[in-house]
Parts: sequence; structure tokens; C-alpha cells
Amino acid sequence: MRETIAQLKERFEQALVAAFGEALAGTDPMLVSASNPKFGDYQSNVAMALAKRLGEAPRAIAEAIVQKLDVTDLCEPLTIAGGGFINLTLKTSYLKTQIKAMQSDARLGVASASEPQRVIVDYPSPNIAKEMHVGHLRPSFIGDAISRILEFLGHEVLRLSHIGDWGTPFGMLIAYVQEAYPEALKSSQGLDLGDLATFYRAAKQRFDADESFQEAARLSVVKLQAGDEETSRAWKLVCDLSNRTNRKIFDLMGLSPFIQERGESFYNPLLAGVIAELDRLGLLVEDDGAKCVFLEGFTNKEGKPLPLIVQKSGGGYNYATTDLAAIRYRVGVDQAQRIIYPVGMEQTNHFAQIFQVGRRAGWITDDVEFFYAPLGSILGEDGKKLKSRSGEAVRLVDLLDEAITRARTDLKTRLQEESREETEEFIENVAKVVGISAIKYADLSQNRTSNYVFNYDKMLALQGNTAPYMLYAYVRVQGISRKGGIDFEKLGADAPIVLQEETELTLAKHLLQFDEVLSSVEADLLPSRLCEYLFELSKKFNQFYDRCPVLQAEEPSRTSRLILSDLTARTIKLGLSLLGIPVLERM
Repeated sequence: MRETIAQLKERFEQALVAAFGEALAGTDPMLVSASNPKFGDYQSNVAMALAKRLGEAPRAIAEAIVQKLDVTDLCEPLTIAGGGFINLTLKTSYLKTQIKAMQSDARLGVASASEPQRVIVDYPSPNIAKEMHVGHLRPSFIGDAISRILEFLGHEVLRLSHIGDWGTPFGMLIAYVQEAYPEALKSSQGLDLGDLATFYRAAKQRFDADESFQEAARLSVVKLQAGDEETSRAWKLVCDLSNRTNRKIFDLMGLSPFIQERGESFYNPLLAGVIAELDRLGLLVEDDGAKCVFLEGFTNKEGKPLPLIVQKSGGGYNYATTDLAAIRYRVGVDQAQRIIYPVGMEQTNHFAQIFQVGRRAGWITDDVEFFYAPLGSILGEDGKKLKSRSGEAVRLVDLLDEAITRARTDLKTRLQEESREETEEFIENVAKVVGISAIKYADLSQNRTSNYVFNYDKMLALQGNTAPYMLYAYVRVQGISRKGGIDFEKLGADAPIVLQEETELTLAKHLLQFDEVLSSVEADLLPSRLCEYLFELSKKFNQFYDRCPVLQAEEPSRTSRLILSDLTARTIKLGLSLLGIPVLERM
């Protein structure tokens, strides 16, 4: 199936050329979904945009376009409103045909990309030397949703976690492994160092209490960078412990299992080559012993050009050097055509700077899209960045566990009120799905560039644009199946679609917009658009269900309404899965 709006845009473009000549070939018809149903289903204001260029009144332009616009197979007779708005209303016959096509399509009418790309999404990228905290929540959830959506649309997605696994912070941990677990360095099997948080705290206490240990930690960094075998072995033990701990959190969060760790250490052997190439290209300038690239459009407080340091005066490298090596590698070796960085808003200047250097070096060209997807912050009730009581960043695992605990409490209360008995297995599964999904959906439903306040009560509410509401909408349709003994998969393929009631038409039209929404997310990388669509779908289904009897309806309306109900549930299930959220058959 082709998107309805794509077909209409193509017809508009043909009409513009037929009406005004080849000069208007490729003109954007400015076609959007109508904001108010009384204006139809779609609306174009291209006539007003062309008025100055063509030197004619907008309404006259609109009339000329309508005369050449052939959409009789899709739309009712067109109307022109106001100063030149062209309004389009889909034919009921077209809606019926499209709904039947969706019914038999596992992809619900969503076509795969005609020109699939090789895409890299850079997430969740924790720091090996520290526990994951609230700052990793948005990159993880948004990066995962973007990856799932692009993959579903047919793109080849490489999920890369640019982990911080190199540099000064590791000296303390390496020294502690060497002192506290010397047997691990001799064993081919390694050693279970226990919980990452406990291990890190023990190392920090040792570091704070002993100056000789601090010196050993400093020397460990030097040895690591020099490739010392024993030091490298201790470093790998720390990385393995951290990766195992993080993988457990990824699994709890429902992230894809196909994330590849490619940390700073991966690019370490490539850094000298980056510096050499920048030097060969004449981009390097030495400033106070450091090697820099002076940036265009960036100045310091004195108004002088701002340098991006790519090699420190002592010969060491920094994050910018590693990121430049990653850019070079992702283009030259990975052969990626689109690279996406879902990272906090505070990194805006950093990415603007490294992208500028990458473009000036010739690594970034017009053939490859580098997309920095800035993320807003998660705030506490006080409107400031969410912190623990001690003033530190809240541990990510604590946020997740608390959501599950609250979901479990809410469920048990509801079961008691309804005098329902369920197994502990049922309760634990529902609590986990609802708790994690509540946090995930609350994050994804926000515009990724916006800050939002973290509030468990709102996230777990059964009303409003929340995961529990979405999950319940799916459960409601499954309830129809159970109550009526209906096997949705066996609904007649030849059964006619009946769209007589207003809520039936409204629901059918919204179902047909699923592919359009995914296309918009593909373009602007805003998963919140999908959340908004699913929420509206759930509301429209509830209105339909309240006003149109389903099981009690006479045929052919009964089967038609069952098909609409099933398509709603399938769309919710698929849409939520693209957000990384599983559905429940019962709640």
C-alpha cells in the first residue's frame, strides 16, 4: 500500500505542472492532515504560497489547480475555502478498500523504504567506570525506539554503544583489581568481582584513604596506555563486570539485544592517524603546545576564534579526538549513510564543532547525513535536574525498580477491589511490563528536545496519554475476543467493510494514517509523533466502541466492526513494539 498522502502529493505536483507549467515541477504542495474535520481530511494552502510568485490571487490559483487535479478515485469533489485553501475528503469507497488491504497485511499497509540506508544509531553509551544513572534513560529509550522504527521501515541499522572505557578514571579501578583480586589476573576464567556499585565504592574508599594507592592508580593509567599486559588484563576485568551489569539493566529496560559495544578503546589505535590527516590537510594549528583546529563561527569571551583541541600539550587525546576517529571510521569502514546521535542538549556545541571539523576534513559529505538529535533533561518536582537526596544523579536501576514496585502495589489494590485472584507469576509479569513501559512511554511521548518532570503517579495513571492507558486499550479489544469467542485471525477475508456511523469513519481514517506517522518519524526522529498517534487511535476506538455495538450488531456491521477492532489492536501492538513496549493480553 502507498501512503494516502503520498498519492495525493503526487497528484498535486502533476496538477501544478499542468496548470502553470514545468517551472513548478517539484513544488511542495503543502498538503497536511486537516486540523478540523469540517474542512475534510487533508488541506493544502499551496495557492497562497504561490500568489506572489505567480502574480495571481490565491483563490484563482486554487481554482486552476483543482481543475487539473484528478483525485476522483480517492476523494469526494474538492472544495475551496477562504482565500484559497483546497480541502480534500476521502471517499468512503476508498477507505473500505484500504481497510480490507490492511486486514490481510502483517505490516498493516506500511511499505518498506524504496531506498534502504545503512544507519548507525549511537546509544546508550554508558561510562564503564560509573553506574548508569538517570542521564542514560533518554538516550537509551529514544535511541532504541528510533532504531526499531528505522529497522521496521527496511533500513539496515547498526546499534553502537560508544562506551567510555578508556582514560584516567580507570586507573583507580585497575589498581584496586590488582590489589584486591590478584588471583583474577592469573586465572584464565577471570573472577566474579560482584556488584559494580559495591566494587566501585570499595575502590573509591581505598583511593580517598591512601596517597600511595592514588599514585598506583596514576601509574596504572600510564601502563594501560603503554599496553602493559597485566594492566590490560585488569582493565578487561573491570570492563567485563561493567558490561554484564549494564546488560542486565538493558534487558530490564527492554532494549534491543543487538547493541554492539564499541568504546573509546576501539578508536584509540586510530587517533594518531586522525591527527596526521588533519595535519596533512592543513587544519592543525599549535596553540600553547596543544594541536587545535580553529573553528568558524565559534569565538571565546574576547571574540577571538575558538580552537577545538584535538591533542593536548602533553601528547594525550580527548573526547573530540575519539569522536572524530568515530566519524572517520563510520563513514570509511562502516559505510554508513546516516549516523544518528541521540544525546543531551548540553552537547550541542560539541557536535556542531566535531561535525564542522569532519566536514572540513572531507569525512562528512553531502552523501552522508550526520544527525544530532538533542535531548531535553529529566526534571524533579522542583523543576531542576532530577537528583537523589544526596544531590547525586539518581541510579537508573533505582528508577526502574521503583516503577515496578509501584505498579505491583497498584495492581494488587485493583485486584482486591475487583475481588480477583491472580497468580504471583501474573502479578509480577504485569507489574514489570506496566512499570517499565510507564517510564519508557512517558519519556517517548515527550518531544525529545523538551524537558519534562519525572512523576510516577502521572506515568502509571490509567487515564491520559500513558502506557497503562495504551495497554488497557489493547486489552479491551482482547476482551471482545474472549467475551464473544472470536478468533480475529479467522474473520472473513471477503467480509465487507461497513462505514456508516461517524465514529466508524473517523476510526478508519485514523488507522490509514499509521504509515504516514512512521514516515514522519523516519524523517524527523521524533518518536513522540508515534505516541501521539497511538493515543489518538485509542481515544477514537473508545468513542467508536461506546457508540457502536460490536458483538450485538447485526451483520454485516458486526464482522466489519470486529475487523476495525482487530485492526486497532494490531496497530497498537505494532506501534508499541516499535517503541520497545510489549502488550498484555490481560491486566
